[in-house]
Amino acid sequence: MTIYAATVVDTPGDPFAGDPAAALAEDGALLVQDGVIRARGSLAALRAAHPGEPVTRLDGGLLVPGFVDTHVHFPQIRAIGGMGLPLLDWLERYALPEESKLADRGYAREVAAEFLDGLVASGTTSALVFGSHFAPAMDELFAAAGQRGLNITSGLVMSDRKLRPDLLSSPETALADSADLILRWHDRGRLRYAVTPRFSLSASDEMLDTCAQLLGKGVWFTSHLNENLAEIATVTELFPGARHYLDTYCKHGLVTGRSVFAHNVHPSEAELTLLAEHGASIAHCPSSNGALGSGLFPLRRHVEHGVRVALGTDVGAGSGPFLPKEALQAYFIQQLLGPAGLRLTPVHLLYLATRAGARALGLGDRVGDLAVGKDFDAVWLRPADKSTLAVNLRHARDTADALARIFALATPADVAGVWVRGLRVESAACPDPR
Repeated sequence: MTIYAATVVDTPGDPFAGDPAAALAEDGALLVQDGVIRARGSLAALRAAHPGEPVTRLDGGLLVPGFVDTHVHFPQIRAIGGMGLPLLDWLERYALPEESKLADRGYAREVAAEFLDGLVASGTTSALVFGSHFAPAMDELFAAAGQRGLNITSGLVMSDRKLRPDLLSSPETALADSADLILRWHDRGRLRYAVTPRFSLSASDEMLDTCAQLLGKGVWFTSHLNENLAEIATVTELFPGARHYLDTYCKHGLVTGRSVFAHNVHPSEAELTLLAEHGASIAHCPSSNGALGSGLFPLRRHVEHGVRVALGTDVGAGSGPFLPKEALQAYFIQQLLGPAGLRLTPVHLLYLATRAGARALGLGDRVGDLAVGKDFDAVWLRPADKSTLAVNLRHARDTADALARIFALATPADVAGVWVRGLRVESAACPDPR
């Protein structure tokens, strides 16, 4: 057992469902045994109840749950920074040429290590990862994630049209490769599988039928939805019988409580209603939406329809894997929307970066907050002395105000410690905590 003495902050409640202030929980210590939180309360109370256990002091800053990223492309970690293009042009010029390089297994191994180390350095301990078009590259990602003990849900990207020829496969090949990956990696430790058509623009009805076959194996599903107006127009042309973009997935049975769709910047009322009815979630990627000029995310409409929303960094078109930066951008976008936007507090932002993602990924009983019985996946955010963030934290009025200053100013350099199921990540390849 270890007692961690810190300013422990999380959001066990949902601030979008009630009073935001009531959703913030704060304590002074956690008792952790075998990677699981066994008790929580004041340091004095935990020391009195467990007088012989060692105490690890995490003074300064805040101890928060490990961040949960619900949409992040692992093959794009080397493609960040392409500017000046909308989605489809950006894909053709920047993202897809880089993704093609993962056909080389050695290259994929290097990229997987860089990607996962980037997540850990940014405090992300759980993620829904948009995978590669190549099965050997997926083996490299899953193996590296297993070594690090991360909660990673990912899968082979499936496309049979509209992309570079080297990124396409037949439905038969995609089915065989995906089934093999599921057999070897799904539910192995903290790894899970997600059926992953790139988007219906690049997936025929036959490929989407294949996705439905795979989803029947009890795995997860992720894809893109309503990101860009030109994309939406192309999907409309390709599926003339569809009621809307979401219907291209829905008619194949791919919209469920285990489905997470990225972006959804331009939803119809009918699509929002369907998402809520089926319990599907949306990964909001504000930096990417801004960089590609995709639009301003209508968070208020999602919330009012009862659609679950979490955050994603997207990576290639975004600004890096540090999720608090995405939370800040989400705040900015809602401010820019004026009356159509939703006022976000620091409590909302912490929820979006942690518990909302855990709930979207079906991991809410294991991670996302620091409640008793949960895995000890945590991030210690402590700025360097005399930094602007350190100055601001000293002058914070309360914990909510300290959170606001962290979201405004923190960078990955302020990640002073990361724990994955009780083990502190000390190097690029931390031991597997299972």
